[in-house]
Amino acid sequence: MHGGALTGWLLMALCAVSGVYCLLCTRAGTPQERRTARSEALMGFGMAAMAVPAAALSPPDWAWAVYAVLFGAAALRALRPALRGGHHRHHLVGSLAMVYMAVAMAPAAAAGSGGGGHTGHGAGGGAGGIPLLTGVLLVYYAFYVLGSAGRLVPGTAVAPAGGPGVAGRGPGGFGGGTDGRPELTTACRLTMGIGMFAMLLTL
Repeated sequence: MHGGALTGWLLMALCAVSGVYCLLCTRAGTPQERRTARSEALMGFGMAAMAVPAAALSPPDWAWAVYAVLFGAAALRALRPALRGGHHRHHLVGSLAMVYMAVAMAPAAAAGSGGGGHTGHGAGGGAGGIPLLTGVLLVYYAFYVLGSAGRLVPGTAVAPAGGPGVAGRGPGGFGGGTDGRPELTTACRLTMGIGMFAMLLTL
């Protein structure tokens, strides 16, 4: 990471905690909410693994191919639900962004000497990134983070009209939490959104 090992460890810890919380949410709620929680747990743990500082752990070069295949499968799984709208569209974008970062970091991993795959997070590791695509994803996550943060500001979480199926939604009208505390779910999504934004900045 550009911010050094401390930034990497902090990002890893935040994403891991978010992943654990999402994993706990899979024990309750509707089948749809449990699927959503599983997808978000996968995203949190995947981001945590990517954020581990290279000085602490240098994964083998093939690890980036595993990331790409894993999140490619997650993107395919989210494709059909994403057509119905809701938070599944964000899961689709997130999974594709993870595939993109894994592919972008792979050349840096192969070229790096002693830095391992995490050299993709370093100052010179963005050789595989496409500036325009990276910029589009940065704009997306910037708006997502702002929208999520707005939901946490007191006085803004007003239940919209439209019946019981609309109340308790998360940022941007996405599904809320499964444990009766949608603000905690929103905070976890905000954390992962910030983490994704920080990772994309390093490409």
